[in-house]
Amino acid sequence: MNLPNTLTLLRIFFVPVLIVVLLTRTSNFELWGFPVRFEVWGVWIMLLVAARDWADGYLARRRLQVTTLGILLDPIADKLLISATFISLVDMHLAPAWMVVIIIGREVTVLGLRNIASAEGFTIMPSLLGKTKMVLQVAAGATIIFTVRHAFLKPFGLILLWLVVISALVSAAQYFLRFWGQLDDRVKQRRSLRVMEHNKKTRDVPTL
Repeated sequence: MNLPNTLTLLRIFFVPVLIVVLLTRTSNFELWGFPVRFEVWGVWIMLLVAARDWADGYLARRRLQVTTLGILLDPIADKLLISATFISLVDMHLAPAWMVVIIIGREVTVLGLRNIASAEGFTIMPSLLGKTKMVLQVAAGATIIFTVRHAFLKPFGLILLWLVVISALVSAAQYFLRFWGQLDDRVKQRRSLRVMEHNKKTRDVPTL
């Protein structure tokens, strides 16, 4: 365990807290005479978790503390945050279920491809569109949460949600093409190695 991995675990810990805040809607109180309602807490938690996503990655690279545990937990923490946020929005009747299915389906699919790539011994770096998608997801989630009390934000939230869906589909296609290309190269390399080994064994067989 190190500081970056601790931050990643804290991100995972705050996911159920976010769900409780959004679905119970009971985190309302006054601070210095100003009402602080549940949607404000929800957005703050989501932004905090998203900021720690950048912080733990930066610290891991800066402190040379990139570990296998961190590599495994970091995408899981991202997927849990996005899934928890958008599923909660569906339960609150703030986001269409079919859009959320596409968003979460993309996350699960890419996570599965990443695990297969890791088992095959190669990694696929996230594209610029994939990183942009994460920013769009956080912006869309925060905007839609605020529509609970500020109805004028609904068109902006819907536009951001459409951008998330489009970027999710396009980035998933990019990821799959890059994954398939590298996997195909690995398969060809293994076939070439087997052919070379077979030819070598054939030459080594003594003739009578």
